Amino acid sequence: MDVRKKAGIVCCSNGQLREYEAQNHFLAQVLLSLGYQVQFSSCIYANNGKLCGSAKERANALMDFYKDDSIQVIFDISGGDVANEILDYLDFGLIAKSQKQLWGYSDLTTVLNAIYTKTGNPSVLYQIKNLVYDHAAQQQRRFAQGRCGPLFDFSYRFVQGNQMEGVIVGGNTRCFLKLAGTAYFPDVSGKLLLLEALGGEVPQVITYFSQLKQMGVFDKISGVILGTFTKMEQLNCRPSARELLLSYVGSHLPVIQTNEIGHGTDSKAIVIGSYRKFE
Repeated sequence: MDVRKKAGIVCCSNGQLREYEAQNHFLAQVLLSLGYQVQFSSCIYANNGKLCGSAKERANALMDFYKDDSIQVIFDISGGDVANEILDYLDFGLIAKSQKQLWGYSDLTTVLNAIYTKTGNPSVLYQIKNLVYDHAAQQQRRFAQGRCGPLFDFSYRFVQGNQMEGVIVGGNTRCFLKLAGTAYFPDVSGKLLLLEALGGEVPQVITYFSQLKQMGVFDKISGVILGTFTKMEQLNCRPSARELLLSYVGSHLPVIQTNEIGHGTDSKAIVIGSYRKFE
């Protein structure tokens, strides 16, 4: 294959365990077959507890790819807890001028939303390692069809209202709330708020939704995209995330629900900082 694109791979949150090294190299082979030559950053594997470098080192590793003209796209393969630690070390002026998009999920919610807040640039909420997980063949087919293909076309249903539109912000609920009270939290006025979660049962989700309500977020947004809440769904928790959300947002706010955006290895991608209309 004539490889025309080059991708940088980073870990802005928790470092990868060494036991995943073979899997990561397999990911590089898959991306090569899809037209992307891969370059790994110097901060990938955990060498100090769960960290793959200091906050500044991880930020510099990300910025090196923004500065490298040979890199077209940046994929983050991490998740966990510490991605927001790098925000103070990022050069948002340089990122604003860049046409490159950062892809990541889970804890990278903090970075994707900070990039939108500081630059207006969109980023992709998606775990690129889905290309080598248990729905690999399906995910690779979707990815191969590009930005206008099925990877970004998710099914949904209205559970309240029948139309909504706006720029999408949010992502993993726990991680999005790390930005509260900081300069990196987006202006949510008129936005569509994506909410999804991996962990957490009813008490934890109550705290998330309570905080969003107390911040006035539900009074400012134009709608909610409710993704999967993995642990709650696995345990068949009641009330469900949908039932809890509706008890917080009132009857006026449009809400759609999808089982195709979240932490599942079959999840699709969504662009943070992009305008969408749902009807």
